[in-house]
Amino acid sequence: MEAGNQLGATAHPSPTPAPVPAGKSTGTLGRHLARRLVQVGVRDVFSVPGDFNLTLLDHLVAEPELNLIGCCNELNAGYAADGYARANGVGACVVTFTVGGLSVLNAIAGAYSENLPIICIVGGPNSNDYGTNRILHHTIGLPDFSQELQCFQTVTCAQASSDSILSNPICRKFHF
Repeated sequence: MEAGNQLGATAHPSPTPAPVPAGKSTGTLGRHLARRLVQVGVRDVFSVPGDFNLTLLDHLVAEPELNLIGCCNELNAGYAADGYARANGVGACVVTFTVGGLSVLNAIAGAYSENLPIICIVGGPNSNDYGTNRILHHTIGLPDFSQELQCFQTVTCAQASSDSILSNPICRKFHF
């Protein structure tokens, strides 16, 4: 199974982008995210690879209209996405689970306070790990995988987690 992903959007809600055409299956969540990033105007994605986001990064690299830009740390990726959003309308960054998400949080909070649209995708545990009550590496030592997502709730306009992707409002709003 593909590693889970968590999504956060920093700008306050705006008009809904064009939906993906009906009947057009994109195959995987990673492929779908790559196409949707292009459709909302993202051409460059700032990232820090980690074991919880490698599968997604493979899909982003495979998208010919996206350029994946590696950053030396998550905070830099977040601030690069901030600058990109200022210059191009919307920015995006991809980091790994918990250790990466908590590191990018300051940049995301700053973008939110300035109403900048940034899509921050944070890798997550494999779907088989949810509900196992196991402690995973890159976590804060508790088996609750929602703690990181809870941190994003006060500094983003919307969030989603792939373990509940079909019932989440951000997925309906952005047609994920």
